[in-house]
Amino acid sequence: MATGYTGWELPDDERTRLLALFPQRYERLVADHVTLEFGVRAGHPLPVATAGEVVGSVDDEAGVQALIVAIDGSSDRPDGSTLHLTWSLAPGRKPADSNTVIAEFGWRPVEPVAVRLVPRFFGR
Repeated sequence: MATGYTGWELPDDERTRLLALFPQRYERLVADHVTLEFGVRAGHPLPVATAGEVVGSVDDEAGVQALIVAIDGSSDRPDGSTLHLTWSLAPGRKPADSNTVIAEFGWRPVEPVAVRLVPRFFGR
């Protein structure tokens, strides 16, 4: 059985709306999902929530920009990391780098912005 991760897909209309509020800083726009649990098998229970809030941002000034997301009032993931949308990346940077940047730099709060999210399983 395939492994992957659960989380939320960011619908295209929400992505467009958020881009107007949080312009991408780096060449590659990612802005597509929020990971909840990594390394799970297909059929793993999906999250129940269908909305969240962008509550913060981080930019390491070296190629990683991410938006912090709260679901049901918390940005904590079960693995101890932080719920986020990898927003944009410079060449050579990977979406997983967002986890390291958030852990090392923390994040700055922004005026909360409600966002609609679609629960799903992402296969690898």
